[in-house]
Amino acid sequence: MQNEQLMRLSLFAGVLLLVALWELVAPRRPLHNGKGKRWFTNLALVAIDTAVVRFLFPILPVALALTAEERGWGLFNMLPITHWFKILLSLLLLDLIIYLQHFLFHHIPLLWRLHRMHHSDLDLDVTSGNRFHPLEMVISMLIKMAAVIALGAPAKAVLAFEVVLNASAMFNHGNIKLPGSLDRLLRLFLVTPDMHRVHHSTLVRETNSNFGFNLPWWDRLCGTYRSQPEKGHLEMTIGLKEYRRQEELSLLQLLLQPFKG
Repeated sequence: MQNEQLMRLSLFAGVLLLVALWELVAPRRPLHNGKGKRWFTNLALVAIDTAVVRFLFPILPVALALTAEERGWGLFNMLPITHWFKILLSLLLLDLIIYLQHFLFHHIPLLWRLHRMHHSDLDLDVTSGNRFHPLEMVISMLIKMAAVIALGAPAKAVLAFEVVLNASAMFNHGNIKLPGSLDRLLRLFLVTPDMHRVHHSTLVRETNSNFGFNLPWWDRLCGTYRSQPEKGHLEMTIGLKEYRRQEELSLLQLLLQPFKG
């Protein structure tokens, strides 16, 4: 689609800046580590992940969706339903697939080795939403592309989903304070920062909850929803118990982390 990359880069930068400013004006928790090193590490991972995906995949999900539409691949291209209903169903099912993928990355030991790097951040802010190991991004891309082909998801739905997923990840990882009444209202249809923060607790029973990125419904339906952290948002400890030392959290060590015990 024309200007797709420019649009996505502009939205990424805009949401990153907006949430970062929000964190300065109304922070939810005090940060225990300086932003400089963490931001360098997390944003460097964005650049590395993007480069790896671009190098390994000659075609990306939106272009793949266009190809599937042209050739009639996938479930929705075989059903007599309207284009807008295809878009709605695609957005819902892609979000469910991301929820299930996230669940599996926590419960399959080999996948957890890749995903635990995301959880090793000792603070949580807007950049944490982009802190993923390149190998996890490759597997995630393979799952997403398989889903696009199997569903026959329209290209507009795939583009909208990817943009919203990236924006919501930065929002719900943000160190931002929302009034309690607004948080409760938003949780009816959106994963909020307070909801997702529980997922980054050092307590395993809390880490293995609230897997949703966009929609909160899957956690409620599948029994993985946890409303609040046991120790409260100000007293809870973020990160992993086994990765607390700064020398373990440099960019190089994070890239090597999956290959360690």
